[in-house]
Amino acid sequence: MRPTITTFLMFEGQAEEAMNLYVSLFKNSSVTGIKRYGATGPGKEGSVMQAKFLLNGREFMCIDSPTKHDFTFTPAISLFVDVENEGEIDLLFTKLSVGGQVLMPLGSYGFSRKFGWVSDKFGVSWQLNLPNE
Repeated sequence: MRPTITTFLMFEGQAEEAMNLYVSLFKNSSVTGIKRYGATGPGKEGSVMQAKFLLNGREFMCIDSPTKHDFTFTPAISLFVDVENEGEIDLLFTKLSVGGQVLMPLGSYGFSRKFGWVSDKFGVSWQLNLPNE
């Protein structure tokens, strides 16, 4: 059996909210499973112990860590999304930047027709790209 590689996102109480936002934004996406912490913990009862979801058919995992960490997401690792049209990139940029931070505004930077880079309100970094034709 060869190893599988799955993007794993660790949150501190916002895993389900983030996962539901992401699934709502991309076609061929769904939550495929959620395990929750029970009354005995170690995480807050009802929070996400482990969840799996698909974004455009690609599997991701996320958790609500019961442990407070001194680190969070960094733009050094980001999710790169090639979109099909200008309407899609505009919508994704708008939705993902709400409450987050724009790292590069939507524009033409020479390497694509339109590109934007945002860190969403959860700290996850997204590079949105409308490729040259």
